[in-house]
Amino acid sequence: MSDARAAAGPRTTTEAAPLRRAGGEADRTGTMTTVTEVGGTGPGSDGSGNDGGGGVGEPYALTHLDALESEAVHIFREVAGEFERPVILFSGGKDSIVMLHLALKAFTPAPVPFSLLHVDTGHNFPEVLEYRDRAVAAHGLRLHVASVQDYIDRGVLKERPDGTRNPLQTLPLTEKIQSERFDAVFGGGRRDEEKARAKERVFSLRDEFSQWDPRRQRPELWNLYNGRHAPGEHVRVFPLSNWTELDVWQYIAREGIELPEIYFAHEREVFRRGGMWLTAGEWGGPKDGETVEKRQVRYRTVGDMSCTGAVDSDATTLDAVIAEIAASRLTERGATRADDKLSEAAMEDRKREGYF
Repeated sequence: MSDARAAAGPRTTTEAAPLRRAGGEADRTGTMTTVTEVGGTGPGSDGSGNDGGGGVGEPYALTHLDALESEAVHIFREVAGEFERPVILFSGGKDSIVMLHLALKAFTPAPVPFSLLHVDTGHNFPEVLEYRDRAVAAHGLRLHVASVQDYIDRGVLKERPDGTRNPLQTLPLTEKIQSERFDAVFGGGRRDEEKARAKERVFSLRDEFSQWDPRRQRPELWNLYNGRHAPGEHVRVFPLSNWTELDVWQYIAREGIELPEIYFAHEREVFRRGGMWLTAGEWGGPKDGETVEKRQVRYRTVGDMSCTGAVDSDATTLDAVIAEIAASRLTERGATRADDKLSEAAMEDRKREGYF
């Protein structure tokens, strides 16, 4: 350190104070840090080793959750600055709930500048739909709903023999994107979920038919995102790409985020099919020979009732769920999603057709 700099004394740089929600509670955002640097050559400013209140200051270190939060907040703000009509896919599942929480943080105290979009299969869990509507009302947001049932009633789509409607979501989703002219669509996909999602960038370009071409993936060096697209095209955006299932749950616990009770252990009438515990319902289960029994289960991921399996669990608290996930060696989709087991490339095939 030069004599001039030492003579100048301590240098302190402080960024803006933490933002607050409307309720006044301070939120921690990873980009909001205070860094203090103090001159000197040792613990004491005189170099003697005595602690005289000086010393070499250490920079503020982000936890891994702070770093993930900061990255996601940055992505939301980038999209707000680059696109005209973004929308957040919101199903009431845990990943979309965390996305909405991050969006609220990114723009507080201003309102979220995006509307929400849900593709309703007609076979969704009632607990999740109730949470979705309550969250929309609580934050004063606009919700667009694309209904698979409407397409079936009009004869545009046909029920599948296996009863699942998850693969039928693609057409209602893509047509809603086109009719509302959304140019950026936030999704809660994470790279740890499935190998096709692991190949996708944070900004994922879709053509005028909403199709995904892996060969058109753009480099994202130094977290620089390219949102350029031709008329009719749009970009799918994944703020949680670098998160894991465990990260999501640890963040939910840290932030005190409310979730639908379906994510915690509860008694439910289920039946066994394809190695999974499915919920009985009007969608076509159980069939002859499939016995309904009451078990204590919870859901790791939430989708269409016809293809989302429950897992045996006694985890009724956040800490218990986190411990359970930390010990698991199966991804949530690999363990509980029948639609991903249709073929080795089931997810990639659907993404090429426009699925999120």
